[in-house]
Amino acid sequence: MAVACFIGLRSSSSFSSSLSKHRPTETPRWPVACSPISSSSSPSSSQFSLSPLQQTLTHIHSSGVIACLHADSAELAMEAANAALSGGISVLEIMMSTPGVFEVLQRLMQEHPSKVIGVGTVLNAQDAKNVIAAGAKFFMSPAIIKGILDELQDKKFLYIPGVMTPTEILSAYNAGAKIVKVYPVSALGGLQYISALNKPFSHIPMVASQGITIDSVREYIACGASSVVLSDAIFDKEAMSQRNFSAIYKLAKLAASLGSKAVERRRVLQEQDLF
Repeated sequence: MAVACFIGLRSSSSFSSSLSKHRPTETPRWPVACSPISSSSSPSSSQFSLSPLQQTLTHIHSSGVIACLHADSAELAMEAANAALSGGISVLEIMMSTPGVFEVLQRLMQEHPSKVIGVGTVLNAQDAKNVIAAGAKFFMSPAIIKGILDELQDKKFLYIPGVMTPTEILSAYNAGAKIVKVYPVSALGGLQYISALNKPFSHIPMVASQGITIDSVREYIACGASSVVLSDAIFDKEAMSQRNFSAIYKLAKLAASLGSKAVERRRVLQEQDLF
């Protein structure tokens, strides 16, 4: 059904040696994608004056897509992440369940300093502290973890709690959340649900997460999502199992392009709405 929308350390030292062997020694097999420069995504002099938290928020808003990665090994995570980032993904979430998650995070941040890399499925305050210590730019949870919100109040780290209902959205926002993750969005109604939430909560940035396909990125952003989380849509299960990183690169390139175009379209429509 078409929807009309109006825009209004949990790590293991055993992985360290495997990661050290993973340093690239040759030119990547895929080209590096160059994102089109637009007023919505190119850095400006004012952006450089923003706080680190505000810069991360700006990247999330301007990218339109957060790639979510889970892998069965640190080596596979590195390969898949490098393919996606080379394809043009600028915001990457690595799930806590990925072996050697913090070593993977730190290596990727060293190799891709301009990218925004965070951790997902953080379920308690101790894991949150470990994530922050590892240097993540942001972290997410599938629900509101009160201990994390309390711990991070007035701190300069971006925490994105998961929410389902209007009450949870407002509660998280009033508790200090700068942006929330609507999860599981597909099970809750998908585009129609985001569109309905955007009416009373247009002032609260929302990331749509769960079951979203690449070809629906534009619609989600048009319906009010600040960004969308893409997991299997980019890190396709068959491609991951076959270590087909070329396929992951191509999916990432398509997703990044569609996300950038959707954000630019939203910006243009918002400007037109002002006049």
